[in-house]
Amino acid sequence: MSEFATARAAIADLVDPGSFDCWDDAIDRRHRSAGYRATLDRAQERAGLDESVTTGRASIGGHDVAVIVSEFGFLGGSIGVDAAERIIRAIRRATGSGLPLIASTASGGTRMQEGTPAFVRMADITRALVAHKRKGLPYLVHLRNPTTGGVFASWASLGQVTIAEPGAFIGFLGPRVVAALGVEPVPDWVQRSENLAEHGVIDIVVDRRGTAAVLACLIDLFARRTHPTSSPEPAVRQVEGSEDVWISVAATRSPDRPGLREFMESAASQSLTLRGTSGRAVMVAIARIAGIACIVVGQDRRAQVRHAIGATDLQTARAGIELAAELGLPLITVVDTAGAEISIEAEQASIAGEIARCVAALVAVETPTVAILLGQGAGGAALALTPARRIVAAERAWLAPLSPEGAAAIVHSTIGRTADIAREQRIAAGALREDGILDAVVSEESLDRGDVDDFFQTIAHQAAALVREQDGAARHEAAR
Repeated sequence: MSEFATARAAIADLVDPGSFDCWDDAIDRRHRSAGYRATLDRAQERAGLDESVTTGRASIGGHDVAVIVSEFGFLGGSIGVDAAERIIRAIRRATGSGLPLIASTASGGTRMQEGTPAFVRMADITRALVAHKRKGLPYLVHLRNPTTGGVFASWASLGQVTIAEPGAFIGFLGPRVVAALGVEPVPDWVQRSENLAEHGVIDIVVDRRGTAAVLACLIDLFARRTHPTSSPEPAVRQVEGSEDVWISVAATRSPDRPGLREFMESAASQSLTLRGTSGRAVMVAIARIAGIACIVVGQDRRAQVRHAIGATDLQTARAGIELAAELGLPLITVVDTAGAEISIEAEQASIAGEIARCVAALVAVETPTVAILLGQGAGGAALALTPARRIVAAERAWLAPLSPEGAAAIVHSTIGRTADIAREQRIAAGALREDGILDAVVSEESLDRGDVDDFFQTIAHQAAALVREQDGAARHEAAR
């Protein structure tokens, strides 16, 4: 189990040395009952702080931020009315100053000694956070051991990115409450940070020594939307995609063809995988691609060998799309799929509805959006990530309403006409370019000679150019 870190220790771990400037005002307890006042005084003496949270301004990696840090040693980090008011004032001050906000939590939840008046303040904290995020400002959460109850059910679960300590106990209700309620106990491992990361509740699990570096990377990505790349921009050789479509289809189905993982390794100078999606069919990451800070939502061809894209994967994709919109970051999607899951479970989970919601979310994003057709593009799973404002494709990529085999069975009543239907439906990159569906087709010549890095860097620079084009158009429109 992760040990309990004090607020002072957490601040020392998270922020640049000597940068913390406390914002806390003194708390007036004269209206409290004598007995409760004595309880608070004893808690203050033990914890060395006058409440369960401390707030202030600091810097992380040289970037100015606002911080809210829990003190578990003060009545278990519980949130009463005064603590809630301190949190709300800090959030509003951060919003007014245009600062990223970092919350580092360790709390048992609402302060039971104060009851409902404290409980309903969780909604007021949430209201302030919604206003902060509506301004396009980052809110990052660092979950320490333990974080439970009303805190986890409100402001500790609203971060655009959520980081947690290894082994931290994190959950809706703790074991004492569960036992008192007489319900079936939740196994201890379920409410540990590692398990919650596996299920996408937490984005990143990192020890205290590494947390500041992760936060600094995230804030840098948010703060410096663009910066020059360290390597020269490769020449983008566009092609018409004249190769026979069936040769292209076969090439994209090769188990040796590189995909999303190789794209990220080659194209991203900074990258943090979110939503516990590493190794999943759909990955969400915040990254810097060819100098552009962006959200990447991509389909991992290798993960789909084990499990086709399902409703949960599409929900993850939609969360990534919405994150780009919320943070005001460009969105790059990577399409590479043989199709969505076909099963009873998929139907009952409304996989068609999830595809529709992904498309709706993607077309609603107001920041620059670019889709990269990297390989296979079969059916609704492909459509979910395709309708960006600009689309670039690898030379052998293709996009079809159904797999060619399925389409041949419908149109020609035999899969023996698969290659014919692929040509008839104009699924190949060259045909898509001719039909005005694509903005660019990138040659796979470098991939053919084994230069994977050059291939993906070329695609990345083409995508980045399309992002900059959209940014320029938006600035021109705003200046009119």
